[in-house]
Amino acid sequence: MMKILIKNGHLINPSNTSAEGRCDILIENETVSRISKNINAKDAKIIDAKGMYVFPGLIDIHSHLREPGREDEETIYTGSLSAVSGGFTTVCCMPNTTPPIDSKVAVRFIIDRARDAECEVLPIGAITVNREGKELAPYGEMVQEGVVGFSDDGDCVMDSLVMRRALEYSKMIKKPVISHSEDKNLSRNGVMNEGALSTRMGLRGIPSQAESIMVNRDIALSRLTGGRLHLTHISVEESLEMVRRAKKINKNITCDVAIHHLCLTEDAVKGYNTNAKMMPPLRRERDVVALIKGLKDGTIDCIVTDHAPHSEEEKGAGFENAPFGIIGFETALSLAMEMQAKGLTVEQIILLFTSGPARVLGIERGVVKEGRQADITVFDPGVEWVYRKEDILSKSKNSPFIGRKMKGRVVTTIYKGRIVFSR
Repeated sequence: MMKILIKNGHLINPSNTSAEGRCDILIENETVSRISKNINAKDAKIIDAKGMYVFPGLIDIHSHLREPGREDEETIYTGSLSAVSGGFTTVCCMPNTTPPIDSKVAVRFIIDRARDAECEVLPIGAITVNREGKELAPYGEMVQEGVVGFSDDGDCVMDSLVMRRALEYSKMIKKPVISHSEDKNLSRNGVMNEGALSTRMGLRGIPSQAESIMVNRDIALSRLTGGRLHLTHISVEESLEMVRRAKKINKNITCDVAIHHLCLTEDAVKGYNTNAKMMPPLRRERDVVALIKGLKDGTIDCIVTDHAPHSEEEKGAGFENAPFGIIGFETALSLAMEMQAKGLTVEQIILLFTSGPARVLGIERGVVKEGRQADITVFDPGVEWVYRKEDILSKSKNSPFIGRKMKGRVVTTIYKGRIVFSR
């Protein structure tokens, strides 16, 4: 195993602030062996991080790797290549695959495939069998195989009794139920945010209440059961305010926001841009402002990519027929760093990608500490670059950010003490 010495970087370490600032980091045998100033090590590969940020490897608790079933769009391996190029060393894959991840056999398939991945891939199990919202999946055996949470993402568990039982089980197994909050009766056939713009474009809209109604229900069920509820891809002001109030009396509730809901509004769909079609849909400017406030005050626990690869043929099928979703691993951190202009600090941003998601999942990740696994990202905040289609490492290219000029980029990613990406 190669010995690596990161020199002169500025360490940002949200859950271990005693080890921060300019320092050197020595990595040996997959672990961080020393953090100090002016380390000298013979036979070590030197990474000169002068002028750069060094922080724990990023964690994404919401992504879609498409395997099994749609390997033409992404695989666990190609998804991991895309992830490490964006600084991620741990990603969670959602269970809306074909077949879904709703049994120990399916979980074992993911774990086996992930052995060859360039980062850690943690499976999320389905809440219900076949993600049909009717019968609970076998949680116990899936936990034994390695799932870190449960979700029917892509669909909402519409039956309140089934959701109640899921939250009751979450107390026993100590894994979060990750809720895709969408009242399907209100959102049915909708393709974008409901409002004046959807009317002018002649497209069926999805009202914000389709989300907030189910957020309110799941908060009530979490309070009833004491279950661990994680609300994913919150997108509207009303939902966030409910979460803010609920957190004051219920410590079992957490939530995340997708990066695209922080830097785009519904205006991105003008011209019928299918790469801006996503679920939940892009919302209003007031919602973006509210979400950023939620990041600042700690209401939102983490930022996710909701990396959702789709083929060009599918995305080119017209706005109403195109699938929801965009890729996100390779742009997430650079886009998040732009929010410094809106009042977030670099330390807050890094927390939302590291110790925040680690706390939600209850995993020992998201920290650079002596004796711990060496998952580390090196980021150059000064470099300017353009996100180009030909540079994308994901199998799919469905992103509204292609052609966008950005500042700040991941230059090196280290996973288990091994350099898995270097620009």
